[in-house]
Amino acid sequence: MAHPPMTVAQLAAVDAAQAARLLNEVREATLTGRRARLAPRPVIEQSWGRMLRGGVDPEIGFRPEPLSRDEVRSRREGSPLAQVLPVLREGLLSAVDNAQHIMVVADADGRVLWREGSASVLRKADGLGFDLGADWREDVVGTNGVGTPAVVGRPVQVFAAEHFVRTHTSWTCAGAPITDPRDGRLLGVVDVSGPLETMHPATLAWVASVAKLAEARLREQHHGSLERLRAVAAPVLARLAERALVVDGNGWTAAVTGMPYTRRVALPKSLTAGRRWLPGLGACLVEPLAGGWLVRTVDEQPSPAATRVVLDLARPHRRSVTVSAGASSWSRELSLRHAELLYLLAVRRDGRSAADLAEDVFGDPSRTVTVRAELSRIRRYLGALLCHRPYRFCEDTEVELLLPDQSRDLLPHSTAPAVTAARGR
Repeated sequence: MAHPPMTVAQLAAVDAAQAARLLNEVREATLTGRRARLAPRPVIEQSWGRMLRGGVDPEIGFRPEPLSRDEVRSRREGSPLAQVLPVLREGLLSAVDNAQHIMVVADADGRVLWREGSASVLRKADGLGFDLGADWREDVVGTNGVGTPAVVGRPVQVFAAEHFVRTHTSWTCAGAPITDPRDGRLLGVVDVSGPLETMHPATLAWVASVAKLAEARLREQHHGSLERLRAVAAPVLARLAERALVVDGNGWTAAVTGMPYTRRVALPKSLTAGRRWLPGLGACLVEPLAGGWLVRTVDEQPSPAATRVVLDLARPHRRSVTVSAGASSWSRELSLRHAELLYLLAVRRDGRSAADLAEDVFGDPSRTVTVRAELSRIRRYLGALLCHRPYRFCEDTEVELLLPDQSRDLLPHSTAPAVTAARGR
C-alpha cells in the first residue's frame, strides 16, 4: 500500500529538526530507488521526476554564470515587475526581515533581478549562488521555490530536502508566479526564502496573496491604459463610416464602431501597419494610433483552403502557433497548457470530446469545465480554425506539427498523461 503524502508544513511547524530528518530520508530513498516511510508530496515527486529525466545532478547541480550588473539593470528597466515592486515590498519586506527571510524576485527566465531582506540570510544566499543575476530555473538548479512555481504555474513551497540538489537542502522557499493579466504570460516569480526553522505554515498562502495583489495592480494599470486609449479613439472613430475598432498592443479592445463589441482581437506578435488578416475579423486595414492600433475591416475573406497552421513544439522552452492565410500570417507563443491541448488535437484530427481531453491532460475525465475554459481561450485567437463537438481542427485547415528530434524532449515540463505516454514512445 502506498504511503500518504507528507503534511510537511504542519510537521515543520511542530519540529523543524524532525521534519528535516524525515525529508532527507525521503529524498535519499527516492533517489536510490528505495521505499521511504512517507511519500514525497505530489508536486515534489513530479519535479524530482523531471530532474531525473533531465539529467540534473542531485549532488552538485549546475551553477551557470550570473548576469552582469549591466544586464540585471537592463532587465529590471524592461520588466513589468518593476511596476509592482512597491506592492511586493509593502506586502512582504516588513515581516521578511524580522523573520530572518529574504524576498527574491526573478523574471520569466528564472534570473534573480531583486533580493532584499535579512542581511545574514542574504550572505547565506550568496553561498548558494542565490545572488543577483543567478539562473534559478528548475532544469538548471533543480527543484526550488523560483523555478518550480514557474513550471507548474502555481504557488509552491519547497522545504529543506525537498530541494533536488543537496547543497540547497538547508534552505526553504515559498514562491508564487506572477502573470500578465493582459495575456496570461509569465512575468516572473516572487519568493520568500530562509532556514527551515524560521518558516511558518502560512508562508505559502502569504506569498501567494501578495502575488495576487501584484497582478491586481497590473490589471488596474491595464484598465487605466485602455481608458486613455478610449479617449484618443473617440474622435477618430466618430469620423468613420465603416466597421472599425481600436485595440491596444495586446489586442484588448478600447472602442468599436459599426460592429459588435469584441473583447479582444488576436494580433500577430510583430504587427505592422497595412493590410492584414486577423482571426475573427478577416481582412483588415491596420493603422498605428497613440497607445494602440486602429483596425478597419474590409469586405474580403481569405479562402479557407489557404489557411495553414504550424504548431511548433520543437524547442522545449519556446512553444508557438503560426497561422498563414493567403499572403498574411501571424504567430503566437503558447502556454504549456495550450500547447498540450493543441498537440492533442493535431495528432487526433478526428477530434476529442471535453471528457477525452480531460483524461488526456489531467488523467481525470470529470475535469471538463477546465478543459472547456482553456479551449474557449484558445478559440479567441484561432477562431473558426477550431471546431467543437468534438473539439478538432477544421477539415479544410492544413496542420503541420513540428516536434523535437528526440521524443523525450516533447513538452518536457508537461505532466499530462497523454504527453508523458508520447514521450515514452
